[in-house]
Amino acid sequence: MRSLKVRFALLLGGTAIVVMLAAAAALAAIGAAERTVDRTLEAQRRLELLAELSGRLTQFGMAAVETVGNPDGQPEAMAIARDNADRALTTVDEALAKSFPPSDDPADRMQYAARTRPMAQLRAARAVLDRQVSLISRQTDPERRQDAIKGALNGFGAMTGQPLSFLIEAERRSMALGSEQARALSERLRLAAAAAVAAALVLLAILYRGVTRPTLARIEEVRRAASAIGHGALDTRLSVATRDELGLLMTNVNRMAARLARRESRVAADRAALEDTVAARTADLRAANARLEAVDQSRRRFFADVSHELRTPLTVILGECDLALRGASRGADPNPVFATIKKRAQRLKLRVEDLLRVARSESGEIEFDKRRLGLAQLLAEAVDNMSSEAARRRVGLGLGLDPGTRDVECLADREWIRQTVESLVDNALRHAAGLTRVEVALAAGPGPVGRITVTDDGPGFSASEADLFERFRRGSGAGPDETGFGIGLALARWIVEQHGGTIRLGAGPDGRGARVTLDIPALDPAWDAGPVDGATGGQVKESAA
Repeated sequence: MRSLKVRFALLLGGTAIVVMLAAAAALAAIGAAERTVDRTLEAQRRLELLAELSGRLTQFGMAAVETVGNPDGQPEAMAIARDNADRALTTVDEALAKSFPPSDDPADRMQYAARTRPMAQLRAARAVLDRQVSLISRQTDPERRQDAIKGALNGFGAMTGQPLSFLIEAERRSMALGSEQARALSERLRLAAAAAVAAALVLLAILYRGVTRPTLARIEEVRRAASAIGHGALDTRLSVATRDELGLLMTNVNRMAARLARRESRVAADRAALEDTVAARTADLRAANARLEAVDQSRRRFFADVSHELRTPLTVILGECDLALRGASRGADPNPVFATIKKRAQRLKLRVEDLLRVARSESGEIEFDKRRLGLAQLLAEAVDNMSSEAARRRVGLGLGLDPGTRDVECLADREWIRQTVESLVDNALRHAAGLTRVEVALAAGPGPVGRITVTDDGPGFSASEADLFERFRRGSGAGPDETGFGIGLALARWIVEQHGGTIRLGAGPDGRGARVTLDIPALDPAWDAGPVDGATGGQVKESAA
């Protein structure tokens, strides 16, 4: 057999034959047992009917005695007893007819005749007694009637006793025979079941040794080979002894192992080349990173040095301008040249201060003086400081505080938060074209935060939020004042994040204008750390590093 399909078909066919034979034997045994039980039950039923017939005949004899002994009595008792006896005889005849169906077998006919002959004798005895009772009832002498009825009853008993005994004994023998047949059938069924079990075990053992065990052994060999190949033993090979389905599977496993071995060798070579390339590129990246770190360090030093070097002469220039302006104010009108110099020097000083803060934030030299403060007062101060610049640019600047909303308290550096808000207002004033109003507002929540918003009615942000938060990144919109280095938003985000908050850019109401939202963590109202913005309580100094 060269195919597993044929083998498994034989296995299934043999199992089906065994099952069918077992089912047929079980059905035959059940049928034989049912027939035996039915014959036994019928014999028992006939025996019960014979017992009832005996009682009816006895009742008929007693009714005859009462009729003869009491001629003036009711004759209905004799008639009722006669009808009961006739019905009992008819019932027994019908039961005997069912137990012996019509057959051409002489033995069956003899048995039926042997059973029906006693029944005829019983009917004759009943008829004879009935006639004798009629004759005896006509005699007038009581003594003769008593003697006659005794003789009639004795004759009736002699005529019915033997046939009834014969029929009862015959039914008892039938029941005994049925019991013996049932026991014999049970014994044969046990032997047949044992033989069937033995035959099934032998057949299954033959099928197992011839089909199942060799197939399972080869499948186990394939499993072990696949496991070995999966663990990296790519030189594993299977011996192909047959050309059936398992043989083809083993051949495919061998081919797969060979292909995997060739691919593994190529992968190893590619891995070695890749590792060499990665090592070379890693060395290049380390060198480039070292160069970038050196450049970044030089940039930080440059900003710090430039800021420091520029701040000192700017301070001197501003001081001299103030002296000159005060001297000029005593006489004629101040010299407009000094006023222009002072305005430009102040603007340059602001930019230098921004550069210096950036350099300090990157080098970790800033320390925050965090105190418990109220944001409403801080925003009012920032708006007041920027009101003159807003008035100069003819832009309305307002502070939006809900009268029913309580102040929001937080732990923060007052100067840095105020400078951040002022920087955002200054950004709006300098870069928003067509600006007419800037609104600074404070709200609580959602959550334990204080929300500060700076909203304007300008053209809004033209670049993405991530780009505008990059240092030295400036928006593309043409604002009224394009001076500055593009570090205001970057520095504001850094300050807010150092306070544990967030900053977001978005559109104003109805999608018009621009809005900057600052969320500063608020203090729990139940927490008491001393007076708000006090000099003695709630002070926390942190390094920005």
